[in-house]
Amino acid sequence: MKEIQFEIDGEKVKAKPDMTVLEAAQDAGIFIPTLCHHEKLEPFGGCRLCIVEVEVNGRTKLVVSCVYPVEEGIIVRTRSEKVDRIRKTIIELLMAHAPDAPQLKEFAKEYGANPDQYVKDPSFCIHCGLCVRYCAEVKKANAIGFVDRGINKEICFVPQIASKVCNDCKECFPLCPTSYLQAAFVLTESLM
Repeated sequence: MKEIQFEIDGEKVKAKPDMTVLEAAQDAGIFIPTLCHHEKLEPFGGCRLCIVEVEVNGRTKLVVSCVYPVEEGIIVRTRSEKVDRIRKTIIELLMAHAPDAPQLKEFAKEYGANPDQYVKDPSFCIHCGLCVRYCAEVKKANAIGFVDRGINKEICFVPQIASKVCNDCKECFPLCPTSYLQAAFVLTESLM
């Protein structure tokens, strides 16, 4: 399998053809922020924090690096004025839902995000999907899922399944970047 060569932040990088830009960056020790990526899960692109600028044949575009496949000769910029501005806005929007999430607070400092930029709607879930995807893809239990759509979307434990598998598992709890998941489970336990 021939390696693909391209550039990230001025550094020459080699990657396997089936890798994403985020995976190649991580292999090369180059940091790109993300909240919804996990090495055991299929790429999702939910949080959008891993957005980067990619130059192909002299034209630039913004892409989500966790789902964008590596390509021969592309130039990737992980930090630029445009990328940082978009990340700052994403962080501010996420903080409206999870204002006390430690990882978001760190990112807010890094990108100069104002935690009070948007009206708070503390659902505490940022819809990264880590818990839902881990339970489905790794554990094959499907004890948690998304309900509703759009601004009404929430994660929800399925009481009939959760009552049988979650107490002995709880592997998804530490994946939650907002630490909300455990509280959601406690609420579900009261229904079981």
